[in-house]
Amino acid sequence: MSGEPVVLIIGAAVLIAISWVLVASETAIGRISKARIAEIREEHPRRAARLDQLAVDPARYANSLLLCHTAVTIASFALLSLALLDLLTWSDGWVLLLSTGVMSAVVYVVLGVSARTFGGQRPYVVAATFSKLTRLLATAFSPLVLLLIGLGNAITPGRGSRSGPFTSQAELRELVDSAGIEVIDDDERIMIHSVFALGGTIAREVMVPRTEMVSIEKDQTLRQAMSLALRSGFSRIPVVGDDADDVVGVAFLKDVVRRIFENRQAEQGETVAKIMRSVHFVPDTMPADDVLREMQADREHMAIVVDEYGGTAGLVTIEDIIEEIVGEIDDEYDTLAPDVEELDGGSMRVSARLSLEHFCEVSGLRLDADTERVETVGGLLGLRLGRVPIPGARIAEQGLWLKAESGVGRRNQISTILVEPIQGDLDV
Repeated sequence: MSGEPVVLIIGAAVLIAISWVLVASETAIGRISKARIAEIREEHPRRAARLDQLAVDPARYANSLLLCHTAVTIASFALLSLALLDLLTWSDGWVLLLSTGVMSAVVYVVLGVSARTFGGQRPYVVAATFSKLTRLLATAFSPLVLLLIGLGNAITPGRGSRSGPFTSQAELRELVDSAGIEVIDDDERIMIHSVFALGGTIAREVMVPRTEMVSIEKDQTLRQAMSLALRSGFSRIPVVGDDADDVVGVAFLKDVVRRIFENRQAEQGETVAKIMRSVHFVPDTMPADDVLREMQADREHMAIVVDEYGGTAGLVTIEDIIEEIVGEIDDEYDTLAPDVEELDGGSMRVSARLSLEHFCEVSGLRLDADTERVETVGGLLGLRLGRVPIPGARIAEQGLWLKAESGVGRRNQISTILVEPIQGDLDV
């Protein structure tokens, strides 16, 4: 055995000190941002220049530092074990157990707590101070780091990461959670997590489904288009040709109103096809954040979502995607109404989401949900109409009028249905 026990213990302490620097630097690199570096440049241009070099590829530097401090920490454990084996007369197993316990406590306190806390509290100072050392280690060990990351990905189930797991979205999530206790409010923390989740959300999950789309045929007049827009509450309406899968454009209410204002005869004499705008299509499997960026670049507020067969699956708006981040955007007229509200004269107001079975119990209608293939009163109204119900639409069903009342919310969905006995002759 080479070396005296005291020398070995001093060597282990020196290696722990080196590892402290490496861990603090690794933590600091994970906290620096280009925006903050730009602010530092005004007062400390030389420090900012060193930080700029690290900010170009922080994952590369962090991965190299991780490899180095892991190797140095293991080497310090080996030196301490050799020293204790020389000093103590215990069996080798007990000596190694003692060495493991001592090093676990030292690594946790010195590296896990002290170094990471120091690097996290002073990230820009620490990163700039040890930038030369960091770049030197990255130059020397980057090839080995890439080889080890490739090996790790090879034995990892699922897809790996070329940049390694050390500067990942998971770490950012953990950072947000830890900061949330004192720095970030709960609502802000939830919103940040929603931003992370947006990349894993596809268009199909945020779209308005085809069954809830309000559309207009291209040969309808401008008067009919304006009437539909006013009744439905939508200022942008998809224009269809032969069927719902043949979306040929989008009608804007402001274009309709402008054309009618300029030429009153156009109200009855021109069709929607004259004023409709081009439509933007996106696949239903496209990530929601990509859809948002594409719509921003093209200055589009609405896109038609198509399925794998080219059919219309639904539509998505910028507001639909934003709701995934900030939560549901309610209309100022939204109210919580009871499922069934008794009115004068044998009438009642029911929720559009009231189950068909319950509705039959309170209204006396004889309907079967399995036969009708709908589960709610709103679904029954849409089935009988053959289209999406809009405010004012009504049907006659077994001596009762079922009338859709004003829609609520940003999507203007029908929330309640007025049920009244039919008086006199039936006049739909």
